[in-house]
Amino acid sequence: MGYSTDNYLLELNEDFERQEVDCTGHGLRIVSNKNLSSHMPMVISSPLDKKHNRAIKRLFDIIISVTVMSLVFWWLLPILALLIKIDSPGPVLFVQKRNKKGGKLFYCLKLRTMRVNSSADVLPASSNDARITGIGKFLRLSHLDELPQFINVLIGDMSVVGPRPHMVTENVKFKKVLNAYNDRHFVKPGITGLAQSFGFNGPINDFYHLDKKIAYDIFYIKNWSAIMDVKIFIRTIGMIFKKLKPVQ
Repeated sequence: MGYSTDNYLLELNEDFERQEVDCTGHGLRIVSNKNLSSHMPMVISSPLDKKHNRAIKRLFDIIISVTVMSLVFWWLLPILALLIKIDSPGPVLFVQKRNKKGGKLFYCLKLRTMRVNSSADVLPASSNDARITGIGKFLRLSHLDELPQFINVLIGDMSVVGPRPHMVTENVKFKKVLNAYNDRHFVKPGITGLAQSFGFNGPINDFYHLDKKIAYDIFYIKNWSAIMDVKIFIRTIGMIFKKLKPVQ
C-alpha cells in the first residue's frame, strides 16, 4: 500500500496559491491572512509566552480532563477495551512516540484501531485502510480512540486544545515543504485543535490540506485565548455528534 502524499508534497511548486483562512460566522473571529503558514518567520510569539496564560490553560486542561475521566472514562473505557479485544488480537492501547512542545518526544496514548502491523509507526492510516478493524472504524469516526489522551493531558505532555500531534515521520517530511511547520511545536499538542474543529481531520493527502491545517495551527498559537479554547472544545463536541448522526 503506497502513501500518495510523499511524492506529491515534495514536488510542489513554491508559487502555490494559498487560500485565505476565514472562520467568520462560525463562532470564532479570525481575520483572513494569506501569510499564516509557509511564509511566516520561524520564530513566533504567543499569548502563551506569559506565565499567567499558561496557568489558565493548564487549569482548563485539568478541569476538563478530570471531568471526562470522572463522568465517562471509568465506565466507557472497559467496554471499549472489551470490544477491541473481541474484534482482533493485540493490545487495547496503541502507544506511539510523538513530538510535543519544543519537539521533544513523548508516548501518545490511543485506543488501538488497527490490526497489529509492522508499518504502524511509518505509514499513516488512509481513508479506506485495510488495517483498520471493525470497531476501529467507529472509534475513529467518534474520536473515542483519543480518550486515553486525557491521561497525556494530566501528565502534562498534551493539552485539551492545541495542534494535533503528527507522527514523527510526518513531522520530518512536512517540515521540508513548509518553512513554518515546526512553529506548531511552540505549544503543547492537543486532543483537538482549531483545524480539527473546522473539519481538517484524518490523513493529509494533498498540499492544500496540509497548508490549511498548519495555517489554523499557527493562527491558534499567535492568537490564543481561554475563550478560544472553550469555543474550540464545544465546536469539536458538536462536530463529533454531527458526524455520528444518521443520514436521513
